[in-house]
Amino acid sequence: LRLVAVLKAILEGEKAAVLKRDRHLPLSFHRRQEELKFSLGLQRLQHRVREIQALRDGPAGEGLGQDGPLLGPNVRDPQLKTEAKPPESELPALILEAVKELEAAKQQVLKRIQIWKRQQQLAGNGALFEENLAPLQKRCESLVEVYFQLHQQVMAASTELGAELLPRLLERFNDVLSSLVKR
Repeated sequence: LRLVAVLKAILEGEKAAVLKRDRHLPLSFHRRQEELKFSLGLQRLQHRVREIQALRDGPAGEGLGQDGPLLGPNVRDPQLKTEAKPPESELPALILEAVKELEAAKQQVLKRIQIWKRQQQLAGNGALFEENLAPLQKRCESLVEVYFQLHQQVMAASTELGAELLPRLLERFNDVLSSLVKR
């Protein structure tokens, strides 16, 4: 962690030196930084989906895994019974966190769409315009793919979520998808 802190301080110093000399960073730097932020957020979201699935399938699936036959069923059963209750209480919190990250990723995509629209408007006045929609399409497709995976996990865990949380989550899911489609 100290190494990361030192490297971060060095990079921030270099960024400050570049800003001091040029007064601004090139547009490609900001675009690359934005792309990295989005990909990191998407990877974090995919990890949350895998965590949710592991939490749901964990107690039932661990006995069937590779460790089960080697250790024998009597060794694994006491652990399974004690671990079965905490994940159920963790599941709603993990799902809410994943939905919050999904909404944040959606905001990044919508911001990028708005920037693209503004650049298209400025192109009418002679500004340079990159017409390549492939990166934006890739963002939307990857976000929708994760959206459907998360939605599937929520529907599969609907009994653990309760009657009051499930409708709110489904409404938030609908808001995410409808805003992506409308924009």
